[in-house]
Amino acid sequence: MQTLFVVVGPTGVGKTECCLDIARHLQVPIINADSRQIFAELPIGTAAPTPEQQQRVRHYFVGNHHLDDYYSASLYEQDVLRLLPTLFSQHPVALMTGGSMMYIDAVCKGIDDIPTILPEIREWMMTRLTQEGLPALVEELRELDPEHYQIVDKNNPRRVVHALEICHQTGTTYSSFRTNSSKQRPFHIVKIGLNREREELYDRINRRVWLMMEQGLEKEARNVFPQRHLNALNTVGYKELFAYFDGLIPREEAIRQIQSNTRRYMRKQLTWFKKDETIRWFHPQEYKDIINYVDEIVGISK
Repeated sequence: MQTLFVVVGPTGVGKTECCLDIARHLQVPIINADSRQIFAELPIGTAAPTPEQQQRVRHYFVGNHHLDDYYSASLYEQDVLRLLPTLFSQHPVALMTGGSMMYIDAVCKGIDDIPTILPEIREWMMTRLTQEGLPALVEELRELDPEHYQIVDKNNPRRVVHALEICHQTGTTYSSFRTNSSKQRPFHIVKIGLNREREELYDRINRRVWLMMEQGLEKEARNVFPQRHLNALNTVGYKELFAYFDGLIPREEAIRQIQSNTRRYMRKQLTWFKKDETIRWFHPQEYKDIINYVDEIVGISK
């Protein structure tokens, strides 16, 4: 049976190196499921696979888009489902990994058939976000779609704006398109989770932020600073440095906030993944156990 292995885990846990080993063992490429690593301008701040790592194993969906490109979990679902038949024709096993929860769920469960936003609607809403500010749009969402207002992340402009885009383009509520029903896939899905002790994760995250700064994260952020209004840059690592560039906080505080916000995101990821009882959890250093588990599944699937 065709099998998609999905390796998940929080940021900083060590998914990249572990998946390189799994991919080489299975002799398959890696399907990347990170919503920020797709942008070519952000390799350092997103901890994207390095050119050397991509030479060792072929990666899909790394640096294949630019910041001003429109992309979404729905488009990612479509792209991966178009790719998988080609990969399965070459090997009965495929490998996907990442920490973007919605991207993972889009492929494994499917997402609701929400209309693609027209360019003119998107441009109009982004202009409104800049001119009117997020609080005004949140209040508008409360009036147009009170059901979604109750559950949306009101501090996330991308989520608020997208819901309003649907409201204005379709004349109905965003909630009306959300059925939350899982779609059946024509392949077997096996999920592997990677985790470490909480303090170990904190330490790895703190050290990785310093390493990113040494590798040139500040320069990378300055290069994209003129595009700071884009949703793709409303993310940890860039918004803190933008505040530093604006003179709102000192450089040391920006670094501290990147570390703190990354740790907060890590906890959010774990909360999301822990709800999925189908995930089999390992420590990243339990390589032999992981490979044995993979081989067992592959043997069962034949």
